Amino acid sequence: MRSLLALLLAAGTAQADGEAAGDFDYYVMSLSWSPTWCALEGDARNAAQCDPKKDAGWILHGLWPQYEDGWPSYCRTDARNPTRADTAAEEDLFGSSGNAWHQWNKHGRCSGLSADAFYGLARDAYDRIERPAIFARLDRSVRLPASVVEDAFVEANPNLVPDAITITCTSGRIQEARICLTKDLEPRVCGSDVIRDCTMQDARLDPIR
Repeated sequence: MRSLLALLLAAGTAQADGEAAGDFDYYVMSLSWSPTWCALEGDARNAAQCDPKKDAGWILHGLWPQYEDGWPSYCRTDARNPTRADTAAEEDLFGSSGNAWHQWNKHGRCSGLSADAFYGLARDAYDRIERPAIFARLDRSVRLPASVVEDAFVEANPNLVPDAITITCTSGRIQEARICLTKDLEPRVCGSDVIRDCTMQDARLDPIR
């Protein structure tokens, strides 16, 4: 019984809350296709990100500290929380100040960095990855294999290999491109729990509004 309890406790530590900040193996940068999020959630919330004037395509969902298997969250840190002005300044990157706050609170504090340094690192990571221009040129909804989106990212980023990026789907649509990065923001092979690609052959991809 004791050995079974120990196994169960060990299995739960990978996604447990409250780990020490700075203890992780690599980052996952998650880029969300804004038209998908708006269609499924944002429009119902009247989210500013979904206003056509925003011209939003690939939005930074988050930069997530990751273990080789699992991830830390809500870590213990002495770093001060960002102010409202701090999170408002990141709205262009994260889509909203609310998401900028949430990403710091759940993931950023696990980086071991200050909020300012984490936001700066997230912006640097985003700027280092070329978003394929072809998706910004869509003028209508299309259906395509999810692998086509991955291939487009790999073609646009010569240092990116297929096992360093995974495409996710939700409700029959392209949802996110998740790119695995070292702590120095160099692409690396994703862990086994991240690398699972969407296998849809007819995933919907809506154009930028």
